Amino acid sequence: MADTVTDAVTDAAANLKLDAAPADKVDNAPKLQFDEETQKWYSKGELKKILAKRAKKAANKDKPAGASAEAAPKKPAKTEDTPLDPEAMFKQGFLNDVYNERPVKPVMSRFPPEPNGFLHIGHSKAIAVNFGFAKYHGGHCILRFDDTNPEAEEEIYFTAIEDMVRWLGFEPHKITYSSDNFGKLYEMAEKLITLEKAYVCHCGDEEIKLQRGGEKGATPRYRCKHAEQTVEHNLREFRRMRDGAYRPREAFLRMKQDITSGNPQNWDLAAYRVLDKPHHRTGDEWKIYPTYDFTHCLCDSFEGITHSLCTTEFYLSRESYEWLNGQLVEWQPIQREYGRLSISGGILSKRKLKELVEKKIVRGWDDPRLFTLIGVKRRGVPPGAILEFVNELGVTTTNSIIQASRFEQTIRRYLERTVPRLMLVLDPVPVIIEDAGELDGAELDIPFSTKNTEMGSHKIKFTKTVYIDRSDFREVDSKDYFRLAPGKTVGLLYAPFPIKATSFTKDETTGKITEIRAVFDRETKKPKTYIQWVGTDGRNAEVRLYNSLFLSDNPASAEGGYLNDINPESEVVYPNALIESGIDEVKRRAPWPEAAGEDKLGKGGPESVRFQGLRVAYFALDSDSTDDKIILNRIVSLKEDVKKAT
Repeated sequence: MADTVTDAVTDAAANLKLDAAPADKVDNAPKLQFDEETQKWYSKGELKKILAKRAKKAANKDKPAGASAEAAPKKPAKTEDTPLDPEAMFKQGFLNDVYNERPVKPVMSRFPPEPNGFLHIGHSKAIAVNFGFAKYHGGHCILRFDDTNPEAEEEIYFTAIEDMVRWLGFEPHKITYSSDNFGKLYEMAEKLITLEKAYVCHCGDEEIKLQRGGEKGATPRYRCKHAEQTVEHNLREFRRMRDGAYRPREAFLRMKQDITSGNPQNWDLAAYRVLDKPHHRTGDEWKIYPTYDFTHCLCDSFEGITHSLCTTEFYLSRESYEWLNGQLVEWQPIQREYGRLSISGGILSKRKLKELVEKKIVRGWDDPRLFTLIGVKRRGVPPGAILEFVNELGVTTTNSIIQASRFEQTIRRYLERTVPRLMLVLDPVPVIIEDAGELDGAELDIPFSTKNTEMGSHKIKFTKTVYIDRSDFREVDSKDYFRLAPGKTVGLLYAPFPIKATSFTKDETTGKITEIRAVFDRETKKPKTYIQWVGTDGRNAEVRLYNSLFLSDNPASAEGGYLNDINPESEVVYPNALIESGIDEVKRRAPWPEAAGEDKLGKGGPESVRFQGLRVAYFALDSDSTDDKIILNRIVSLKEDVKKAT
């Protein structure tokens, strides 16, 4: 029964945006939007016109009469190699305004996940906001597990959440659990009853729905008859709940708020419910458990939180948050809400992710195609790139659905300046250089980066037989083709001389080239094109090229459901690739880069072994790798996929 109240309120709140109307205008909320500059509410059409006029006015401000648009001074563009100030989002905008509402030091914040699933990319913003906000203002952030629902919680989630926080580079001031406060919360509940602000309810689902106005608010709301019970009766019933006299959904404690309010978060929310499941920390000690709406605000007060930062689905909850704390506790944190982060083309629903895993459509919860944080981590995305992405987006009250291509572009820029380069061949075909002579076995000193000499260099051997990618050779040449073909010259990266193909052989059954013969072209000083290669001292590797798991940007709304939207090319495997021997040195010196939660040598999993495969893509070592088998995941391509961006 308690879940009926809680779920209904959650659904109502989720369907309303922060830019909805105030509490007394909730019925009209979806039709109104808030303008922060005028501090007024407008219809969508009105606000669009106002913003257009404002933008035009700003563009013409201080512009000399008759001046052309071309004459207007332009701001210098930020170079690709210059990252944004990592503290930018705390110095300006929404988070700066929040701090100025309560400019106290030290700031105390918290990140309070429910341990009922793996974190996803949206949580990276919540982590960065809460931990970063406290750090910037000289304070601390607590990792608090909101473990009030033993039916959904598992130990694996606690461990995974803590690991992800640390991987992103944040150290919790301390780790706490809402269950630490079960005794104190129970005392608060009895206090609320004595204040005549809570009552034990036995209503069924249909009755509760009618109390809340019926289907889509078709009938007047009214208060539950149990709200008229005496304090003594409610205390007695609540203690019976505690002692196991009732089964789940037979009784629950409701807060006596304001059923006439336009805000559904004031409609006598559930405070406690009966659950017949042992708790992972308290065992069978409790038969009743507090709800999020009762627990969260009180735990914030118990822990001295100064700024309770959460996403906009909790905007309507601010009233109930402040109401309950005002009734029971002295310390009053402030709750403020910012927009969620979502990325197009992905699924974040725990239920849908579970279905993908159980049906073996993906490799597991950490599949590199998923936007779970453990999946993004396994794919090889550096934690520093994620933080840079969040900082670039900034923090506002608007929920953001960002194109996956924009996320990938930030990763690409970050990797460009932080990881070494190696030569990788996906589909190798041997090239025998017939006149290699004394150069067979010669040692070449190769830089890890031509842009960053501090990365150093490594040595590889040039051999008479080298392997190039099958796509870098054509049987028949053409004017618009610049790679290797019979009679044509092409450069080998870092090799002493370019080579000219003289002949080739192929399998007549499959039509595939099996061998290419070539000689050094010692006359051509600068060939038009250079291609990558791997010598006979290279390492065998399996390479997995990951693309979007879904065909559309919004798989949840795809015809036939999201399972009908699966991209058949979301994983393309090259089982017989070759990587140059420099991979050994890259593995030894990982993580690349040393940043965020991978800030020390050896501090990082296999995914911290990252590099740019020259002319191919950015890669990371996969957790399936062994000492005998290298498996690589593509993190992102070298350039944005034009088709994906349109």
